[in-house]
Order: sequence, then structure tokens, then C-alpha cells
Amino acid sequence: MRDSSLSQSTPNPFKLGLTQWSHPKWQSDFFGPGTPPQQRLEKYARVFDTVEGNTTFYALPTTNTVAQWARATNDDFSFTFKLPKTITHQQQLRQSQSLLRDFFTLMAPLHSRTIQWCIQLPASFSPQQLPILEKFCQQCPQGFPLAVEVRHPAFFAKGEDEKRLNQFLIAHQIDRVIMDSRPVFASQDRDPGTLDAQQKKPRVPVHAIATAKRPMIRFIGQQSVEQNLAFFSPWLKTLQQWTQQGIEPLIMIHTPDNQQAPWHAKAIVQQLASVMSCHPLPEFPAQVERPQLNMF
Repeated sequence: MRDSSLSQSTPNPFKLGLTQWSHPKWQSDFFGPGTPPQQRLEKYARVFDTVEGNTTFYALPTTNTVAQWARATNDDFSFTFKLPKTITHQQQLRQSQSLLRDFFTLMAPLHSRTIQWCIQLPASFSPQQLPILEKFCQQCPQGFPLAVEVRHPAFFAKGEDEKRLNQFLIAHQIDRVIMDSRPVFASQDRDPGTLDAQQKKPRVPVHAIATAKRPMIRFIGQQSVEQNLAFFSPWLKTLQQWTQQGIEPLIMIHTPDNQQAPWHAKAIVQQLASVMSCHPLPEFPAQVERPQLNMF
């Protein structure tokens, strides 16, 4: 096993987070009893250094909410945000410049802390629409770090369509989001969370490619941490190679209902320590605060 020690001032060679910073089932053992909703992001950011910002895909936050997110974090924390579905799914990137401009204006307080703006495309977005994607990306503000998640089967067939996509992303230094849903689809669990995830999550091949400096791995785990570690194991060599090349991967951990996601993420960081130097996750706020409460 490698020496996993790092100077406390040295960040990990990867960023790791979850798909949300708040969950009602985390109240007792992650946040700590009595934590109000408005303090959850601040406590989440004590443990994780990034988050998969899905909320902006479904609805735009208010200006007050964006300001609150900015106050709850510091410059050591990095957001990733999905572009609104009105742009990616309803408009399919067409005639959406005003929507895009309004979105980036709204998110201005978090520009400096956002390391990836994700263009998640529907399965209906085909290779024939690649010129639309290319034009859209070129119209985005210069210097904004972009990532693209595709779901059309042709982009996973290792043919000319996928080659064209990857060549465009590499040429423009745009990251490709990698969906790894093998664990959840291999699960034999019949709990509601697993069944729901198996119905909703995309089932696409895993193509481990870094088209830019921050490939995002969306690891869709199952309820068993042992099984998740087994499925994550093949990633270790790739992640080791990427970090040695100066690539900083983003690792986003999902579980079917995300109730156990923080604990699964903790185990995965311990697994990563077997192949690279990295810090373990800090103690969860509930663990830190509980001994203090016991003093009274």
C-alpha cells in the first residue's frame, strides 16, 4: 500500500462529492441533530470539496438562494452545475442564447467557485445534432469550464460518431461526463430506491476517457458498500494514471436513494488511498459535535 499521507495544506489530486448537499436521512449521523436546512451546505462543505449541482437542471434558484450558497462556502469548495433543462432538453440547445445569458447572470456570485458547467443532453440528441452542440459550446462565455454528458447509443458505439464527439471535446478542452451505472443495474435488491434508480438511470457503456483536465465520473452505486467497492476497483488504475498526468478527476458518488452516500464516499476515499496519496474525508459534523454536546 502506498503512503497515503499528504500535507494538510495539499489538496487531494481529485475532487469527490455527492449529488446533493442535503438529505433528511443525514440529519442525525451526518449533519448532527437540530441542524437547520440553511446550515446544511456549510456543513457538507466541511467534508466534501465539490458537489454535483443537479438543482439548476430542474429549476432556477432565486438570487437570494445563489447568494446564500456563496455565503455558505469558501474558495476551497467547488461547485458543478447542470445547465437548465429548458436549454438542454426543451430547446435542445437551439435558440437558447437569452436563456443561457440569464442563467449565467443569475449564477454570477458563484462563477469563481464553479469548476464545471455541465451540458446534460437527452438520449434523443443524436450525432446528426453535433454541429448544434459545437456551435452552442463556442457561444458560451470564454473561459467557462464546460462538460458534456451524452446518452444517445451512437456516442458509445466506438465508431465515427463517437470519434467526432471526442475530437471536438479534446480540441476545445471540454470534459466528457462518464456515467458508470454498472453497480445499480447489477443489484438484486428490491427496495424502492433501487427499483426507482433502475427505472430512471441511464444504462450506457463505461468509456473512461479524459478529453480535458477534469473528467467527471458519475458512479451510480447500489446499497451495499462492499459491492460498490468491488465495482469501483477497476477505476483505481485509471484514476492513478490520470492524477499522475496532472488530470484532476471529479468523482460523484450516488447510491439508489442517497441515504448512505456519505458513508460510501468515505469508503471509496479509503480505497483510493491504496493507489495514491490522499487525505481521508474529515470527520462528519455530527461526529465532531457529538462529543462537545456530551460535555454538558
